Amino acid sequence: MAFTAKDVMALREKTGAGVMDCKKALTDADGDMSKAADILRERGIAKAEKKASRIAAEGIVACYIDGKVGVLVELNCESDFVAKNPQFTEIANEVSKVVVKENPANVEALLACACVGGTVEEYLKSKIAIIGEKIAVRRFVRYETNGFLESYIHLGGKLGVMLDMGSDATAEAKEVAHDITLQIAFTKPAYLTKDEVSAETLEKEKAVLKQQAMNEGKPEAIAEKMVMGRIKKFYEENCLLEQAFIKDDSKKVSDLLKAGNTSINKFAFFVMGEGLEKKSEDLSEEVAKQVAAAQK
Repeated sequence: MAFTAKDVMALREKTGAGVMDCKKALTDADGDMSKAADILRERGIAKAEKKASRIAAEGIVACYIDGKVGVLVELNCESDFVAKNPQFTEIANEVSKVVVKENPANVEALLACACVGGTVEEYLKSKIAIIGEKIAVRRFVRYETNGFLESYIHLGGKLGVMLDMGSDATAEAKEVAHDITLQIAFTKPAYLTKDEVSAETLEKEKAVLKQQAMNEGKPEAIAEKMVMGRIKKFYEENCLLEQAFIKDDSKKVSDLLKAGNTSINKFAFFVMGEGLEKKSEDLSEEVAKQVAAAQK
């Protein structure tokens, strides 16, 4: 039985599946709309696509390191219950392995990369069909080093840190690296060094600090002098190498690195769900939605 473009769009409207998936299902079903819809459900595609508009603001941050290459990834889902399932961590690791191998430029490129059973996008759809929640790769960073990589995952994936260290992985250097991952998780620095702070950011911070001093009743000339001291504090709070070591505030992080005969090339840390919209529904709204769905 032949089918038309209108049939493809009708099936897409009915199931929420993608155009190419609908076309393939109609081909396999010899144009039979009902059978094609069943095929999509059997493949888990319709079920996965219908969940695409849901809010996935839970999840985990995970790290996968394979020798000199490492990946820090944030994988989102809809509920904390699913996020805590070991199977969800396995999905994050499987995606990370693809990033290690293929080095995609962004999430869109990652979804098109080969994975178990097809592409990463198809792999995630198959897991959505099993788990019953939207699953989405939000972001990732991939490091390839000449030194060694160190990572730390806090509270089962609520926050993750990955460090690219600039030395051999001696016992001393690894101990220092571990301490610094804890430092980053605790202080959340925005920069590695003072040199990374842009002139624009610095001027904006100076203007804010000057106004703060003037609001305290200081004359403008005095306020300008006070800014210099407060900029020093800004560096100490926001630049990792300028920070006081959390285990011994008589030392800076830079001192710790010198003592361990190592250095940091770069670092990354993700806070799970940071900036994402959270699902907010009261019980009555949820019940009403379930009743409405049951009546369809």
